Amino acid sequence: MNYGQYKNARNASWQCLIDYKINSLPVKVSQIAKQADIVLLKNSAVNLLSENESGITLMQDDKLYIVYADEQSPQRCRFTIAHELGHIFLGHLFKADGNGFLITDDAEHSANVFARDLLAPACVLHEMQAINAAAIANLCDISLEAATYRAERMAELEHRNAFYLHPLERQVKEQFAEFINKRIFGQGIMP
Repeated sequence: MNYGQYKNARNASWQCLIDYKINSLPVKVSQIAKQADIVLLKNSAVNLLSENESGITLMQDDKLYIVYADEQSPQRCRFTIAHELGHIFLGHLFKADGNGFLITDDAEHSANVFARDLLAPACVLHEMQAINAAAIANLCDISLEAATYRAERMAELEHRNAFYLHPLERQVKEQFAEFINKRIFGQGIMP
């Protein structure tokens, strides 16, 4: 995936946090889906996923549905839903003519970046000094595997001090300020 696609996915996650007024962790992906009028369906109820699929997005009669493998851990389900939201918000679902699906390896990677940045926004983790995998998993309610990947990226960002360079990131930090302050100053549990 090229850097332009990476930035687009990252910026879209920030815009999603802002647009849906998310201001605390863990991010409630079901709340975003509801506000966006996207229906979440458990695969155990509809049986539409193949054995190796974690989730899919479908459209029927101009209505979007995310089907997710609810037999997986709640953390994995949350990541899957966030990933599918990424496909929707990044416009991966439709070809230029408006028909069919267009899911490529780059689109999959972009949706993963979107999900990671939506569920574990770097600026919030930085402010709370939650930069190791265990702290990230706990604070963001994501799997240890996903938190490990996030911690690796956080180490890069911390090393480069690459925070608040984009106005959207600064807006996300401001939106989470009350949550951050409550957690840091003892009104919550430090990660």
